Order: sequence, then structure tokens, then C-alpha cells
Amino acid sequence: MPKSVTLKDVAAKVGVTSAAASMALAGHDRISERTREAVRRAADELGYVPSSAGRALRSQRADAVALIVPNSSAHVFGHLYFMHVLTGMSTAANAHDAQVIVSTNADTSSGDVAYERVMRSRTADGAIVTSAAIDDDHVQGLVASGLPAVLIGNYPHLSGAVTVGIDDVAATERLVDHLVEVHGRRRLLHVTGTLDHQTGLDRREGFLRAAARHGLTDVSVIEGDLSETSGASAMERMVHEDPSTRPDGVVFANDDMAVGGLHTLRRAGVDVPGDVSVVGFDDFGLARVTTPGITTVRVPAEEMGRIATERLFDLIDHRGGQPAHTELPVELVVRASCGCDPDAERVRT
Repeated sequence: MPKSVTLKDVAAKVGVTSAAASMALAGHDRISERTREAVRRAADELGYVPSSAGRALRSQRADAVALIVPNSSAHVFGHLYFMHVLTGMSTAANAHDAQVIVSTNADTSSGDVAYERVMRSRTADGAIVTSAAIDDDHVQGLVASGLPAVLIGNYPHLSGAVTVGIDDVAATERLVDHLVEVHGRRRLLHVTGTLDHQTGLDRREGFLRAAARHGLTDVSVIEGDLSETSGASAMERMVHEDPSTRPDGVVFANDDMAVGGLHTLRRAGVDVPGDVSVVGFDDFGLARVTTPGITTVRVPAEEMGRIATERLFDLIDHRGGQPAHTELPVELVVRASCGCDPDAERVRT
């Protein structure tokens, strides 16, 4: 195999010491710009690749950030949300010449593994947490550990945490407003997300708050688990009700459940949106390819991942002056499942 190019080889080509070459590559101002440029040029010509391990040892930095998801890897890589978050994280991490480490659990029985792997190994300079349950005490432990950490989502019980998220309550209210004000729907059903997560609670709260504001009395709630199967099961229950009294509008807490619900309604001969309007939440891809297309709220997951990572580097580098919570705007994407023009997808900010 060819011999690896070393820092000593680069220094010899330029005619400086290895220490000077190292400082030149690091951009140290003790080395003249002319020498820095000569060393960089020599490194490029020789194909020198700095040792990340050696650089980390010298700087006491791992040059890596972690995404902690207290769930199984099958769950993570099976949902588009996490792919969007990872894309945003990678964009920001690349700009800081850092890598992204994903820490998950082997299964869903113990959430501590994902946290401990990062907190004890020192393989990351900081961590981002997403999809943690309300009763997950490890989040509090991470925040209190001193390791720089940013949480994606809303954590009202952790007032000192740095978070990035959206207003799930207000976003769900907008969906209900659209069904009532534009399509005249009055009998509404909400299929929730998992209610041990703040997102599930907030979207349910938004539904109930908007229903009360519009004076709706014929509303109902079914707990789901964000899967297509739970959306389908909810609609199986609904289609057996009296058509004259069953809901004429369904607000699903995510698009996966809305897709499962649409399939069930179609098999049962229920016209969407003629008999019932359907709306979802997320807009990570599925809502565009169904028939009809699903009206939904577009969540900026990639942007949340990017901003959370930038905030994390602010913490790592001790840059202050940033707000503890960053709230990103969402968009209402109007498609045909609610009853709007099927040929005119519109985005309402």
C-alpha cells in the first residue's frame, strides 16, 4: 500500500518545521500569510489529510455533535421526520467541520442507553434531543450534566432548557379554523398522537381550543400512535357509525395516520372530501402522493435541525445572547382532502 503522507512530509516540502506547518494549517497568526498559503498548497499537492484524532486531542474537542433519539433505530430510520432533522443537522455540522453521531436504543424498553452512550463516552461536544417523552427523566439529567444540549420540541417543564420548535397548539387551531370557516364542517373528530409526548398533548389542546371557540358541541377524540395502522383503526370505528351523525371532518395529528385513514374510508365507500374532510400534520412527503392530496401543516423539520445545531455550537463555543426558545413558523398547505380545489395546491403562511 502507498505510504501515508504525514505532516512531516508537508513541512519538508515547504522547508519549515512540523510545528510551524501544524500552526499554518490551523491558521495561527504567528505564521505569516505567505507561509500559511505555501503549507496549504503543499498539503493539497501531497494529498495530506490531518488526523481527526490528533486534532481532537490537541483541541480537547471531539468535533462531533450527537442526535439522541430515545427510541429504537428501526423507529428512527422508519420515519421521514428524523431524516429531515438529520439533513438539517448535517448541513450545520458540515459548516463547522464536525460530524453527526446518531444515538438510539436497541429497543423501546430502556431509554437510558441513548443518553448514556453520549454523556459517558465523550464522543460528542454536545447533543440534540428529539422525540423524548414527557416523563423521560434522562432529558433533565442531560440538561443538568453540563454537556451542551438543545432540545427539539416544547418542554414546558424544563424552563432552563434551550429548545427549538413550533407552536403545535396554534397550528392545529388553524386546521380546525379552515374546516369550519371554509368548508362549514361542524362535527369534528381528532385522532391524536401519542399522549405521553408534549406534541400529542399540544395538538389535542389546539383541536379542543378551536372547537370551543367555534361553539362546536359535536366533537370527539380518539387516541392514536402516529402510525398508518392507528389512523386506519380510527376510521374503522367511524365508518360503522350512522352517516347522518358521524363526523364530517377528521383532524389527524400526523400525515401517516391520515394516509391510513384515507385507505379505510375509500374501502368503505366514504367520499373524501364529499362526505368527510380529512386533514393531517407534517407534510414530509406522503401528503403529496395520496388521492386526494392531503391538506396539512408543513413542519420545517430540516430547518429545526439546522437551527438547533447552530444553537448547539453557540453553547459549545460559549456564545451568549441567544433566546432560550426559538419558535419557527409553519405553513398551512391546502390540497383536495378538505374540499379545496384539487388542481390548486396553495400554501398559506
